[in-house]
Amino acid sequence: MSVNTIAINRQMRRFDDHASVWLFGYGSIIFKADFPYLERRPAHITGWARRFWQGSHDHRGTAEAPGRVVTLVPEAGADCAGMAYLITPEVFAHLDHREKNGYLRLATAMRFEDGETAEGLIYIAAEDNEAFAGPASELEIARQIAGAVGPSGRNSEYLLKLAQALRDLGAEDSHVFAIERHLLQLTGQPVVLSSAPRP
Repeated sequence: MSVNTIAINRQMRRFDDHASVWLFGYGSIIFKADFPYLERRPAHITGWARRFWQGSHDHRGTAEAPGRVVTLVPEAGADCAGMAYLITPEVFAHLDHREKNGYLRLATAMRFEDGETAEGLIYIAAEDNEAFAGPASELEIARQIAGAVGPSGRNSEYLLKLAQALRDLGAEDSHVFAIERHLLQLTGQPVVLSSAPRP
């Protein structure tokens, strides 16, 4: 299943006349920046929670056996850690293709570790997109992830790399870490007990 959003995203002209714009990454963009960027900085956004609620039919699963990847859902008081990349508008075409399965460009406010703030760009797959997998228990999500593989590799690799990237940022994410623990138990790997604080 593909709910190709490329054409819709190309209609967003808000940042086209900017020399550069900040892109906020909260999933695979944290650990897989396959695009040119001018600068990168850890950042946070508020009011959004990271959830493994989006189906992946084109990267970490197939139409017959979709995987699960993260999107953001509104949550009052939530603080989502990620990585911000300063990019030029020429990069939008690549990102629109990469995030084409249900993700839409939105403008968002973000803050950096030094307290500085900026408006930037984010890709979010809302619950009304056709690939939205929706809520499930963290064990159920881990089971689905354990069995899914797609053109970009195993879904489990995505989860484990994201969890490690969040640790590297010194970020807490109980949802991601709980799914990781279940996955490691299901696959017989050593279980990571807690996130490692950044020195």
